[in-house]
Amino acid sequence: MASAAQTAATPNSVRATLWILLMVYIFNFIDRQIVNILAEPIALDLGLSDTQIGLMTGLAFALFYTLLGLPIARYSDRATTNRPRLIAIALATWSAMTALCGLAQNFYQLLLARIGVGVGEAGCTPPAHSLISDLVPPERRSSALAFYSLGIPVGTLLGMMIGGLLADWVGWRMAFLFVGLPGVAMALVVHFMLREPRRGMSATLAEHSTPPPEMSLWTSVRTVMRSRAFVLLLLAGSTASFLAYGKTTWTTIFFQRTHDLTPGEVGFWFGVINGAAGILGTWLGGYLADRFGAKNRRHVLTAPAVAMAVAAPIAFLAYQAATWQVALALLIVPTLCNSLYYGPTYSAAQGLVPLRARAIAAAVLLFFQNLIGLGLGPLFFGMLSDLLQPGFGEESVRYVLYGAAFLGLIPAFFFWRCSLRLNEELDRKG
Repeated sequence: MASAAQTAATPNSVRATLWILLMVYIFNFIDRQIVNILAEPIALDLGLSDTQIGLMTGLAFALFYTLLGLPIARYSDRATTNRPRLIAIALATWSAMTALCGLAQNFYQLLLARIGVGVGEAGCTPPAHSLISDLVPPERRSSALAFYSLGIPVGTLLGMMIGGLLADWVGWRMAFLFVGLPGVAMALVVHFMLREPRRGMSATLAEHSTPPPEMSLWTSVRTVMRSRAFVLLLLAGSTASFLAYGKTTWTTIFFQRTHDLTPGEVGFWFGVINGAAGILGTWLGGYLADRFGAKNRRHVLTAPAVAMAVAAPIAFLAYQAATWQVALALLIVPTLCNSLYYGPTYSAAQGLVPLRARAIAAAVLLFFQNLIGLGLGPLFFGMLSDLLQPGFGEESVRYVLYGAAFLGLIPAFFFWRCSLRLNEELDRKG
C-alpha cells in the first residue's frame, strides 16, 4: 500500500492538485467577497439599511454554509467519495448563484441568491483540506495549506478590484454576472483534471497497513472536540474570523463614506495594497510554522499570536488617519499580521484529529469561523453602526472600526494558549 501511495502521489501530481485547488479557492473568495465592494451601490439602489447590508454580506451566506458544511464533510470523509467531483459540483453551484445575484430586484431576492452561494461553497474547503492532507506529509502540511489559503487574499483582492471597477463601469448587476459565469467553466476543469487518490494510499497514510475505520458524523465531532488544543484553536480562529470579515466589509464602506472614494477606487487601492499584504502574510505564516514548528511544535502558532497583538494599535491609527492614503499605508501591517494564522490554524486542526476525521475537523473549524465570523461579524458591525449613526452620522463606521482594532487582542490570547498544548497533542494521532 505504501508503494501504491508513492506511485499515485508523485510530486508533479501533488503540485498540479494544489494549483487547481488554489484556483478553485480563488473563485470561492471572489464570489464570496465581491458583495463587500458592491454593498454601498446595492444599498443605494435597493434602499438597504446598514443592518440589512450586514445580513446580506454575512449571515445569509454563513448560516447555510455552516449548516451544510458538517454533513458534506462527513460525506467527504467516506472512502468511496470522489472529492474532486464534489468540489466541481460545488463550484458550479456557487458560481451560478453568484450570477443570479445580479438579477435580484429587491432585498429578499438578493438574500436568496446569497443563500445559494453559501450552499454551493459549503462543498469546497472540507474536501479540499482532506485531499491536501492525504497527499502532503505532516512536516509540509502548514506550507501546503497556507498555499491553498492564498485563495483568501488573492480572491479577496480580485473580487474587490474586479467588482469595484465593474461597478463603476457597468453597474453592480453586471459585476455579479461577469464574475459568476467563469466559475461554471472552471468546474469542468476540476471535474476532468483532478483525480481522487485512493484512500489509505497517500504520504500520511503509508504507515497504515489497512485503511482506518470510518466514523459516524457525531462520533467524528465528539472525537474532534475532545482535543483541548482544538477547542482553543476553535476559539482563536472564530474570533479572528469575526474581526476579519467584519473589518473587511466595513473598511470598504468606511473608505467610501468617510474618504469619499468610489467603489472602483476602493477596490483598486484597498484591494491591491492590502491584498498583497494578505498574500505575503498567508505565505509567511505557513513558512514560519513549518520552519520553527519543526524544532518546537508550539511555535506553529507563535507567529499568529504575536502578530495579532502587534496589529491592534496600528489598525487603530489607520482608522484615525486624516487621509485615505495614510490609512491605506498603515493598514498594510495589520493586514499582513492578521493573515499569518491561515496555514498554521488549518494545519494544526488536521494534526489534532484522527485520519478519518480530517474533513470533519476542517468543517467544524469552518462552521464556527463562518457562523461567528462571516455570519455575525458584518451583521454585528452593521447593527452597531446603525446604533451610532444618530450621534456620529457618516462617521459611525469609523467608531465601530476603532473598537474592532483592539478586539484583535482576543484571538492573539487564544492562539498563545493553544500553542502551549501543541507539543502534547499535535500529530499524536498521526
